[in-house]
Amino acid sequence: MSFTSADAYDRFMGRYSVQLTPQLADLAGVSDGQRALDVGCGPGALTAELVRRLGAENVAAVDPSEPFVTAVGERYPGVDVRQAGADDLPFPDDEFDVVLAQLVIHFLKDPVAGVAEMRRVTRPGGVVAACVWDHGGHEGPLRKFWQAAREIDPNVDDESRLPGVRQGQLGDYFRQAGLDEVSETSLTLAVEHTSFEEWWEPFTLGVGPAGTFVASLEPTYRARLREQCRKTVSEFPFTVRGKAWAAVGRA
Repeated sequence: MSFTSADAYDRFMGRYSVQLTPQLADLAGVSDGQRALDVGCGPGALTAELVRRLGAENVAAVDPSEPFVTAVGERYPGVDVRQAGADDLPFPDDEFDVVLAQLVIHFLKDPVAGVAEMRRVTRPGGVVAACVWDHGGHEGPLRKFWQAAREIDPNVDDESRLPGVRQGQLGDYFRQAGLDEVSETSLTLAVEHTSFEEWWEPFTLGVGPAGTFVASLEPTYRARLREQCRKTVSEFPFTVRGKAWAAVGRA
C-alpha cells in the first residue's frame, strides 16, 4: 500500500479529506491558545486547518512517510513535523491540549494502543479526536469504486474489514484506551466531479488500498474494472457524497 507522493495523495484522497478537516477541528474544540498534534498528518490537510486556527508555532505533526513529512515541512514552515508512527509518538507525556488523527486509525495494527499513545501525549483534561471513513457501511467516498470492484469479484478486499470503519468501533477504541467522556458522531462531505476521467484518473496513481488494488491488476482486468466503474458512475456532473465516523474523548 502506497502513501509516498504528496501530490498524488492530494489528487486522490485529498479532494475528499479536506472537507473533513474543519469538522474534525470543530469536534475537538480547537481554538486559540492551544497546542495541537496532527497524528498521521499525510501531506497536511488537517495540519493546514490547525495552523490557520492556532499558528504554526503551536502545531506539531507526525507521519511515517518521509515524503509526507517533507511536504508538510515545506508547505507549513514553523510546524514541528517529525517522521514517526502513531504507535510511538516522539513527544513527552502531557505535551498537547488536543491530539487529532484524521483517516489514520483504520491503518493501525493495534488501534487501541495507538489511541492510548495519543492519550499519553495529551495533557489531563485535554482532547483526543479521530475520524475514519464509513467503509463498513459502504458510505465512504470510494463506495462507487468498490461497488464496481465487487460486481467483478465479490471477494475483493474493499476496506470494509479495516478497524474502525463501522459505527461504534472508534468509540470502543477510545474507551479501551482509557479516555473519558467519549462521544461519537459522523462527518459528511460532498464533492462534484465534472467528468468520468476526472473522477477515475486519481485511482490510477497507486495511492492507498484502492490505488494499490488498481495497480496490481493486469491490463485486461484493469480495463474491465474501468468499464464497470463507468457503468456504475454513468452520469456527470456527479457528486460524491461520503460519511466518516468520528469520536472524541478527554484524557
